[in-house]
Amino acid sequence: MTGNEERPSVRLRQMIDGYQVSQAIHVAATLGIADLLRDGRRGAAQLASETATHPRALYRLLRALASVGVLHEDSDEQFALTELGECLRSDAAEPQGEWARFIGRPYHWETWGRLLNSIQTGENSFSDVHEGMRVWDWRAIQPEESAIFDAAMMGISRSVAQHVLAAYDFGQYGTVADIGGGNGLFLAAVLAKNPSTRGINFDQPHVVNRAGAIFEAAGVADRSESVGGSFFDGVPSGADAYVLKAVLHDWDDDDCVRILQSVRAACGAGKLLVIELVLGEPNIEPRPKFSDLNMLVMLGGRERTAAQWRALFESAGFQLTAVVPSAGGPSVIEGSALR
Repeated sequence: MTGNEERPSVRLRQMIDGYQVSQAIHVAATLGIADLLRDGRRGAAQLASETATHPRALYRLLRALASVGVLHEDSDEQFALTELGECLRSDAAEPQGEWARFIGRPYHWETWGRLLNSIQTGENSFSDVHEGMRVWDWRAIQPEESAIFDAAMMGISRSVAQHVLAAYDFGQYGTVADIGGGNGLFLAAVLAKNPSTRGINFDQPHVVNRAGAIFEAAGVADRSESVGGSFFDGVPSGADAYVLKAVLHDWDDDDCVRILQSVRAACGAGKLLVIELVLGEPNIEPRPKFSDLNMLVMLGGRERTAAQWRALFESAGFQLTAVVPSAGGPSVIEGSALR
């Protein structure tokens, strides 16, 4: 690093222009550049012919990405993946390509562009733009956007599952219920690692219907079941542990208490396992704090500190018993029912 790059004004300018990098990565992910470079270096003209793009414009994109370390450019204008770029491959161990594809979608971009409105009003900007609709309801009538979002969440779930399962022992529970478990990817990972554990995947009926194929592929279909419903109305009873992964940060405190009360009514002596980012001390750990802004503009939800999780648990009849961090970011926030 040169002295010029260490100047505060230069570092700040890099942050200001950060949207340019994210958009460039988004375009490369949308075009599938990383998969096309899987087997080795290639030139922009060849890649352009396979992506229906303008050769020199694509070269300019790839050159820019090489300047920030996502690609490597050789002296003959051939490009290869770097360690960062490998993470954009669809078969990466912790894939980021689908997330990059998602964050550049126009509706997501437009909503973040109204961050000032959310800061001024305290309201989520997505609903303001879309006449009061929640983003979940909007995606339900936008099949292409729903598919892109689901693919992004699957990539994240694979990464989260890997780190959370390394940090927390789910094998201590006979039956695990994943509340708001979506297509069952996380629960399938839990069951695959713990062959004595059974699972219940609970979500809206049109969502859990997609879980069967994932359970079959993971070899856990005989130990899993899918149940459709709304967690505001009630959840299945009889499980030893109730998981809420990346669910509660979508909601404000009042709605979170309603969801947790549904779990409390069903869990008996079972454990509550909330898997979320936890806001840390001031001046460090930007990821949960920027995720908190995303919750504000997109959903009206929030990320929370450990103390805020403790208070939320107690409001719904649980006692927070442990916060177990994982290497990937999210923590397992464990609770037991208050007597």
